[in-house]
Amino acid sequence: MLSGVSTIDATIPEEHSGARLDKALAALLPDLSRERIKALILEGRVSGPGGRAAADPSMKVALGQAFSVHVPPPTEAHAIAEDIALTVVYEDADLIVIDKPAGMVVHPAAGNGDGTLVNALLHHCAGQLSGIGGVARPGIVHRIDKDTSGLLVAAKTDKAHEGLARQFKDHSIERLYAAIVAGRPLPPAGTISQWLGRSDSDRKKMAVQPEGRGKHAVTHYRTLEPLRDATLVECKLETGRTHQVRVHMAHLGHPLIGDPVYSKSKKHFKSLLETLSFDRQALHARTLGFIHPVTSRALSFESHIPPDMQELLSRLRVL
Repeated sequence: MLSGVSTIDATIPEEHSGARLDKALAALLPDLSRERIKALILEGRVSGPGGRAAADPSMKVALGQAFSVHVPPPTEAHAIAEDIALTVVYEDADLIVIDKPAGMVVHPAAGNGDGTLVNALLHHCAGQLSGIGGVARPGIVHRIDKDTSGLLVAAKTDKAHEGLARQFKDHSIERLYAAIVAGRPLPPAGTISQWLGRSDSDRKKMAVQPEGRGKHAVTHYRTLEPLRDATLVECKLETGRTHQVRVHMAHLGHPLIGDPVYSKSKKHFKSLLETLSFDRQALHARTLGFIHPVTSRALSFESHIPPDMQELLSRLRVL
């Protein structure tokens, strides 16, 4: 892990001209959350044109302005290392790919201070995690929801973190999800292109918004297998927004079976889910592909649909 300050540069493009500084930088630097960027600005760690410190997160930015974000070396992590079993799909000196089980939170937050993937990684990697994400999110480049299973990559060095973040930003990461949805999507394959933002009625939920509100999100879906009143679909993410697959498929009229937030399952699904003790959205991050940020080698990983979703599939297959 680098011991000094990491500097990340960003130049304001036309689409972010006139936006708040913290909002623009959060959009341009996907590895840093808006709250993290706001804190760095208030700490005097963001410099703007002429090298002057940008002290106001709400200042409006202009086309072509260049900013440098100076990320301090990580301090002692708030999360503690915990000896939690991990399914490691791949690991080298720069990164690690994990097959995350459903039910595991990615990083500590209110109500989930331990038992997270970060706690497990701190133990497994013995401190060798990128510090760019801050003390609460060491090594974390992207997330999948607590109750979504499947593949996730974490960075062990800052160079790997920056390289992976660039690939997520330019949408060159290959991410395929297997999802079991209610009904039969028509057409059986297509593209959902909508803007996603916080719901006006419930800030804990995401919702499709009018163009220009929130962030643009694109999901390509195709039918893999028709089921009884349901369908196994593959969702290919062009962007990676919060709850993207869940919101997009619900917007299409085919919510994920078992989704406690975006699905109002029919009574026969509810009975089946209770019988199987299936208490999560039927979503699995099946494929993850990217260019290794240090060696430039193309890597691709596959994860089998887990047993709980397999059992649900077997019960939904048309006899």
